[in-house]
Amino acid sequence: MAQLSRRHVLGLGVGALSATRFRPAKADDAGAEVHGISVFGDLKYPAGFHHFDYVNVAAPKGGLFSLIPSVRAYNQSYQTFNSFNAYILKGEGAQGMDMTFAPLMVRANDEPDAMYGLVAKSVQISADKLTYRFTLRPEARFHDGSKLTAHDAAFSLTTLKAKGHPLIVAQMRDLAKAEALDDATLVVTFAAKRARDVPLYVASLPIFSKAYYATRPFDESTLDIPVGAGPYKVGKFEVNRYIEFERVRDWWGADLPVSRGYYNFDIVRYEFYRDRDVAFEGFTGRNYLYREEFTARVWATRYDFPAVKDGRVKRETLPDETPSGAQGWFINTRREKFRDPLVREALIQAFDFEWTNKTIMYGAYARTHSPFQNSDMMVNGPPSPEELKLLEPFRGEVPDEVFGMPFVPPVSDGSGQDRTLLRKASQLLQDAGLVIKDGKRLLPNGEVFKIEFLADEPSLQPHHAPYIKNLGTLGIEATLRVVDPVQYRARLEEFDFDMTIERFSMSATPGDGMRPFFSSQAAATKGSYNLAGISNPAIDALIEKIIGADNRADLTVACRAFDRVFRAGRYWVPQWYRTSHPIAYWDLFGHPEKPPRYAQGVGAPENWWFDASKAAKAEQAK
Repeated sequence: MAQLSRRHVLGLGVGALSATRFRPAKADDAGAEVHGISVFGDLKYPAGFHHFDYVNVAAPKGGLFSLIPSVRAYNQSYQTFNSFNAYILKGEGAQGMDMTFAPLMVRANDEPDAMYGLVAKSVQISADKLTYRFTLRPEARFHDGSKLTAHDAAFSLTTLKAKGHPLIVAQMRDLAKAEALDDATLVVTFAAKRARDVPLYVASLPIFSKAYYATRPFDESTLDIPVGAGPYKVGKFEVNRYIEFERVRDWWGADLPVSRGYYNFDIVRYEFYRDRDVAFEGFTGRNYLYREEFTARVWATRYDFPAVKDGRVKRETLPDETPSGAQGWFINTRREKFRDPLVREALIQAFDFEWTNKTIMYGAYARTHSPFQNSDMMVNGPPSPEELKLLEPFRGEVPDEVFGMPFVPPVSDGSGQDRTLLRKASQLLQDAGLVIKDGKRLLPNGEVFKIEFLADEPSLQPHHAPYIKNLGTLGIEATLRVVDPVQYRARLEEFDFDMTIERFSMSATPGDGMRPFFSSQAAATKGSYNLAGISNPAIDALIEKIIGADNRADLTVACRAFDRVFRAGRYWVPQWYRTSHPIAYWDLFGHPEKPPRYAQGVGAPENWWFDASKAAKAEQAK
């Protein structure tokens, strides 16, 4: 749940290994030079491959692609921006800034976690897997014409670890040092027992110009355009409204295997709206050209405007084979009123998903049970002997249900106020010492039990309303507060909320990226994604088991054990997910027939292209 460009960041998509892989030189052969890396050493593409299988290498260059943000990372917002520094805590980072930088290596989206060289031509990995020696491409250049060297890469990694966004700092914990031996050689050293996915994460990070930051502080919010080395550079923009990125026509990396078929548009433009309904109207008026639809009501009822009827706007539903991850109301257990798991389970019992899905979301969704939803890491049934081996040390410290069937959210009668479930919720609250007096639910200290739901835009008001009504039936005073995006992010960073909605997804190979979401350390770190304040020794230990797994089978077992303990904690009110991407776009584009399995999205705009013949036809139809 998850996330920088879908391509450059190892998200938090999951799946099995491809059956068409070969073994390159083993990463544990001291001095072996390889063109790609993966967690377990398996790669689909051989040295000297021409392009990724899922791209169109004949895609033409040109045209404009415009959209509204659908993913965010670090300090970014869906609704606004006021800074071009998207890698620190301060400010609201502009969407798309990752396109202006180049990392050492980039993801292959048809493999679970494999990466291949961009700035790095190759890498040598020591036998103990603690030293990575990258050889950089001599042709790599920054947009100002200066050479990109290992000194820039070492500066960037060192600076991000010291001054980057807290999420970056947390995931770089096991980076010991980054050194430039000369212009072409970068040596990255990791700590003993380093997290499995840290080298991949480090290889995905942007490389900044050391000379540019010699006279500027790195950790300040700014609208000065930084010097990058990526396929795009910042073009026109208006703060809080839009930003354009211009394709670098003579980009040094354009003809590399990892770049062919990518970055086809001359202009990529992000539009920003504070309100989803206004954003939809902007799409109908062709103020932007591409839209991934996240609201079932809109998808079912509002795509009947003239441009859809006459074919100028196309609608497609593309498959999503990545894990759907976790979406729900996360409960801030740092607050005393939410400390008791009985109280948290009562909140789960009070949400009528079946009514909400049927009435508000047109039956388009399924219920989320697990942070590993839609993957083989999600647990079903009783624990296996392998899982029990990991769980037994915590017997007596975790709920007994961990050793039996996993917790699943209740199924209501779909009435909107299932009396059986509400009676159960009421009893749970009573058992936790929260009594009813004069129709009000009182906390053990005698105060009225109040809950404020925090949101940053109003489109989910209909989803909150029936839930708040059911909580009122239980005597709980619940309200929804919608604040502006800047205030919303500030409150999340300070953990100043009762309950709020968040969504994130796990990677195909979960590892160190789990710490910012679930660890005790993250619970105490401002700006982390551990919104629920999870601080559980068993969860901490199981995260380490996940990180330390030597093969995919052991990884799956550890994730399932983690899933059982997480669910038993009742840290969230699970919401919903869907296994497809509903998209709509003005019919000006071409795209690959099917997105690659592990892509976080549909490959737009990275793998799409402008179709001049369609554009000419559209002009004639005006």
